[in-house]
Amino acid sequence: MSRLLSLLDVQPAQDGGWTGAASGPAGKRSFGGQFAAQSLAAAARTVDADRPPTNMHLQFLRGGEAGDPVDYTVTPVFDGRTAAARRVDSQQGSRLLTTATVSFAAPIAGPEHGRRSAMPAHPDTLPQTGPPGPAPSLPLDELDIRIADERSDGLFVRRMWWRATVDLPDDPLTHTLVAVYVTDLYMIDPALQAHGHSMQARTHRSGTTDSSVWFHQPVRADHWNLLESTSPAAARGRAVITASLVSDDGVVAATLVQEGLIANRE
Repeated sequence: MSRLLSLLDVQPAQDGGWTGAASGPAGKRSFGGQFAAQSLAAAARTVDADRPPTNMHLQFLRGGEAGDPVDYTVTPVFDGRTAAARRVDSQQGSRLLTTATVSFAAPIAGPEHGRRSAMPAHPDTLPQTGPPGPAPSLPLDELDIRIADERSDGLFVRRMWWRATVDLPDDPLTHTLVAVYVTDLYMIDPALQAHGHSMQARTHRSGTTDSSVWFHQPVRADHWNLLESTSPAAARGRAVITASLVSDDGVVAATLVQEGLIANRE
């Protein structure tokens, strides 16, 4: 199994919960995208496979230790004929790190929209930049990341193309987990970039406090995908980021919103 897939897997625990692998390296802060992906993986293990996830809302309460595994407790909230809901709490020891709610529903027929009529330059024309900052917890040898930021009329837009370069199973959930994992990468950064700063420069205290994603269409993590994000507002030391996850054929696969801390250092 690739390292990427092993990081997204959860195993049954003796107490009826689930355990997610440590991201490493020891002594570093855990990557938020791993909490999100493992929380979704744990919730999905308790729901019939014919009900894919429709949305997830996760709050980051405390930072985690990257070198330690994470325990997940899944609480059934609702089970209907076609839909289900779960609460997922993550812990290391007695420390509650994140809490999430996840909704699942069987697909039904209805009106559809959400396709881009035009796309930015194809990633094959861009250099392989890697992530927008250091990412020691990520298996970067299994991901191709290319970033093309744009700033015009005072508006900062991040366009992050990405794809997994390892063989992935056809299981749709696996591709969704990879997408949730990768798209958390420096997602709060556009709020600082709008003011000429960055998370990498560490000029401000920064970090994600809340993350939401709505899943519209299946995603193929081994194909090119575009995460296009911007920050519409920031105040009181907090900022909001809105983003679209778009497949290379222009189909909007997911909508993402994050709140994060961007506070002056004392």
